[in-house]
Amino acid sequence: MITRLQPIGLLIGRVVLGVVFIAHGWQKFNTNGMDATVQGFDSLGIPAPTLAAYFTVGAEIIGGAMLILGALLPLAGLALAGVMLGAMYFVHPLNGAFFSQEGGYEYVLLLAALSIAIGFSGGGALALDSLWLNNVGDKKESDEPARAGSMA
Repeated sequence: MITRLQPIGLLIGRVVLGVVFIAHGWQKFNTNGMDATVQGFDSLGIPAPTLAAYFTVGAEIIGGAMLILGALLPLAGLALAGVMLGAMYFVHPLNGAFFSQEGGYEYVLLLAALSIAIGFSGGGALALDSLWLNNVGDKKESDEPARAGSMA
């Protein structure tokens, strides 16, 4: 029973996490504007604030979309976790506050962990990665008899 529901659970997790990241990336890109985002990163002491701002927005929007589609999940998971760990270091430092309402790192730590977990989950049967990998596996299996026959 659980194995039948796993793809649906992973789909829900991918979509919700992807929507959260897209919303945050879109807020930085459109609502605040990239100039304000760069200035904000600069005021936080983030090195190379222009590069960091564009990487962050790109990772959140593109990575969020990749999560939803289930495409290149390990890459998306690592990029998003990296952004969240950077936010944990620069924006929500380990200064004793854990809970997000106190300025702590609870939320970004959770997003980083979920990004890694979903990124390396395989995404489930309803992910593009799984569909593509299953097709690659099918092609290899169908090629094997032909190779065995040609060696005789």
